[in-house]
Amino acid sequence: MLTPVLSAHWDEKDSFTMEGYQRHGGYDAAAKALQMEPDAVIQLVKDSGLRGRGGAGFPTGMKWGFIPQGDNKDHYLVVNADESEPGTCKDMPLLLANPHVLVEGMIIASYAIRAKYAFIYVRGEVTHVVRRVQQAIEDAYRAGYLGKNIFGSGVDLELVLHVGAGAYICGEETALLDSLEGFRGQPRLRPPFPAIAGLYARPTVVNNVESISSIPAIITNGPEWFSSMGTEKSKGMTLYSLSGHVAHPGQFEAPLGITLRELLELSGGIRAGHQLKFWTPGGSSTPIFTAEHWDTPLDYEGVAAAGSMLGTKALQIFDETTCVVRAVLRWSEFYKHESCGKCTPCREGTWWLVQILRDLENGQGTEADLDKLLDICDNILGRAFCALGDGATSPIISSIKYFRDEYIAHLTNGGCPFDPHAATLFASAKAGA
Repeated sequence: MLTPVLSAHWDEKDSFTMEGYQRHGGYDAAAKALQMEPDAVIQLVKDSGLRGRGGAGFPTGMKWGFIPQGDNKDHYLVVNADESEPGTCKDMPLLLANPHVLVEGMIIASYAIRAKYAFIYVRGEVTHVVRRVQQAIEDAYRAGYLGKNIFGSGVDLELVLHVGAGAYICGEETALLDSLEGFRGQPRLRPPFPAIAGLYARPTVVNNVESISSIPAIITNGPEWFSSMGTEKSKGMTLYSLSGHVAHPGQFEAPLGITLRELLELSGGIRAGHQLKFWTPGGSSTPIFTAEHWDTPLDYEGVAAAGSMLGTKALQIFDETTCVVRAVLRWSEFYKHESCGKCTPCREGTWWLVQILRDLENGQGTEADLDKLLDICDNILGRAFCALGDGATSPIISSIKYFRDEYIAHLTNGGCPFDPHAATLFASAKAGA
């Protein structure tokens, strides 16, 4: 059921070193790719069916193919390692355990799109990851895999690690590019798209860590091997991160299309004595699921058909002890705090969502506030420059859909029904009245 490829050697104590990586054929794929035509590398990635692992699921090879050739301009490759969404934890463990697979993937991708400069934009708070990736880059330079005339092929590639300053908005690709250029990270108006005018107004490919890290295995084993895993439209293996009320949380590398039921069997199930209440299939910005979605195939099509998004495959698991209103409030507070403020619907809307949710959590307001929440969400959805606004509405809309009774219970209880103290206060106040 599990298909360890990226995570195959995470349990080796030196997996993050050059020696540990090369012991299992590390950098052989890059040497092989550099002997191919760049267009042939792009076609091979297209044939594999690899889709972006950052959330949107856009075909990686097609994205590379958008870069205009013969334009006499510098091309850039940018890797988005700004993993900041609540519950999402796959790129950081990957970079910690095996940073060289990303470096090798970047060598191959840069060669394919004719880029001589590549950048990794990494989340600034993860200092241990930053140090490990920087060491891998230095080791690759020392080995002649980066810099001038890499692998003796006549190809040049400079790779720069850029440490972000903790802004979630910079996980959006155009805000990331603005930040890389030294500006405040805010989403750009599109078109033009990064493939035409990205970093420094030059053709740019922006890919996720896991997307690029999957490339060496595809070059080594072939597109047929990769596409033999997964489902018809969602090919290959991927990292699912399970967190929350699970017996053994962690990263599980499995083919796309596996179900939550199967993943929970692998992770020891819900913590003892409890049962599943709700969960996110792709991080906090995706509509929540309930226990009735146990057997939804966790691929792009299956999750979408069930009413959510696969996103970053961050499965946050919550049992019956969790207050859904409180959980949604905490997520909403995050999105309000991280809104860059560029778009009025997102800037103002997320603020009002938090105010109303706080009142509901404290048992204040009326049932009409639920309709007001949905109305505000409707005015945010699809009206912002980037997906942050849309993501902020997802847990609210879906939680009201599945747990409207719990919201109302906060009002009738005078506070959170999961908080015995609030219930006692409400009963006392009622008796006094």
